[in-house]
Amino acid sequence: MSDQSIYTKKIWLNSYEQGISGSVDFKDILIPQYLENSAKDYPDKTALVFQGFSMSYRELNEMVARFSAALKSFGIQKGDSVAILLPNVIPCVVAYYATLRIGGVVVFNNPLYSDRELEHQFTDSNSKFLITLDLLVKRMVELRKKTKIKTIVYTSIGDYLPFVKRLLFPLVAKKKGLAANVSPASDLHKFKDVIAANEPDYSQTEVSMDDIAMYQYTGGTTGVSKGVMLTHKNISHQIQQVQAWFPSFKQGDEVMLGALPFFHVFGMSTSMNFAVSMAWSNILVPKPQPEPLLEAVSKFKVTFAPLVPTMYIGMLDHPNIEHTDLTSVKGCFSGSAPLPLEVINNFQEKTGAVIVEGYGLTETTPVTHINPFKGTRKVGSIGLPIPETECRIVDIDDPEKEMPVGQAGELLMRGPQVMKGYLNKPEETEKTITPDGFLHTGDVAKMDEDGYFYIVDRIKDMIISGGYNVYPRDIDEVLFEHPKILEACCIGIPHPKRGEAVKAFVVLKEGKEMTQQEVIDYCTEKLAKYKLPVEVEFRQELPKSNVGKILRKDLRVQEQAG
Repeated sequence: MSDQSIYTKKIWLNSYEQGISGSVDFKDILIPQYLENSAKDYPDKTALVFQGFSMSYRELNEMVARFSAALKSFGIQKGDSVAILLPNVIPCVVAYYATLRIGGVVVFNNPLYSDRELEHQFTDSNSKFLITLDLLVKRMVELRKKTKIKTIVYTSIGDYLPFVKRLLFPLVAKKKGLAANVSPASDLHKFKDVIAANEPDYSQTEVSMDDIAMYQYTGGTTGVSKGVMLTHKNISHQIQQVQAWFPSFKQGDEVMLGALPFFHVFGMSTSMNFAVSMAWSNILVPKPQPEPLLEAVSKFKVTFAPLVPTMYIGMLDHPNIEHTDLTSVKGCFSGSAPLPLEVINNFQEKTGAVIVEGYGLTETTPVTHINPFKGTRKVGSIGLPIPETECRIVDIDDPEKEMPVGQAGELLMRGPQVMKGYLNKPEETEKTITPDGFLHTGDVAKMDEDGYFYIVDRIKDMIISGGYNVYPRDIDEVLFEHPKILEACCIGIPHPKRGEAVKAFVVLKEGKEMTQQEVIDYCTEKLAKYKLPVEVEFRQELPKSNVGKILRKDLRVQEQAG
């Protein structure tokens, strides 16, 4: 491969926002050290707000130190896995930083997962300790028998609330399914009791930057979920890359919307860790539905909001938007799926904020590309590779062959945020990371003459119709533009003549009506004939991941099941 290839020249650096460099003077800071620094420099600054209950950086650091002592008292040692099965609540943040402080390995899990999925992750990660919600304790005590988990600590949504809310919580919690009675069991402890029983231990266990900090499980889009091994360096250097990309946001000055689930790598890096490293206040939203999102932004004057497209769409479609003040928001970061132009324009109009779209993978901690915050933002583009990130586009069938500007191929990436590998899966690791450290993303992409990248589709999602490659995202985008359509997702289905054809799944906006033929006719004006849907199925909702990403694979499974 030529040293003078278009990708080696890093033409994207010319499109960077003024003042941002292509290099970062990385500091080897362990994750808990960011919290220590913020607690030292901004002790009285509000760190976390949950349902109106607030906690300063000094208080958060002390609680983390108490939980660190507790983990040690339960026999958790350096290298042991600690499973965290929680939404965005205060103990979730505490358990994360405490585990890393004692040299443990964090294993984040989605509270919505089934027992089968959780059993796989607990077992695969060799987790020895679990912190979860009272609502899940009964299931987890049963599930514990099939795993190596010994100790379970549980918290309740009502543990940290303002005084009046805490008094009222027991009266309404059980009716609303927000709390559960917990039967006593061996090695089962209340979070608040554990915090009260332990003196703070502020010591940092000695770990190297190359040691594993967490096993972050993939969404299992291509089968059983894999444990991505992320090191302290991956996570710490990713924080510094994001800091470098947003220089206009100052230390100690902003209010973060903590709506992306922290158990997902996007929320962990761009909301939780970024906010702590910058000593910002983080408004925790455990259930990121439109109403609580709108309320959090207006009540706490949020200034920075990393969200996914379904969250923006949900807020814009909610009746409360008309009398909600969102003008405090200065910057938004969108990822996980393309954001339709109409949504970007409407949201920017309501807030006066700038939305920058980006891209990443669990395997890259996750951010690799972002549009400039001040500079040219190209709609439909995932933006530019962030500092210290190398990219190239290669032929799908021959990875040695680079694709020219404007032509699609597989996106490969290298940088400090690229994972160490997959847990217990050396063959998968070898297939995914090249000998010279480039990660195969499995995404079809192209780069334009200014160095902006565009995701065309997942390689596995590609439909071959009559010998032509059809990328379902192209059709999704067209459907999203229709004023009556709220959400849409297309898949390939068998076709007697073409081999495969397109089927569209459509969710209409409330009170709107369309027929299958109307949808196909609308597409006829905007798409080549071989890309047209041959079937349209109307749905009340589409299957989504824990961060609101529409799951094309689930629609394929449902379609195959008939």
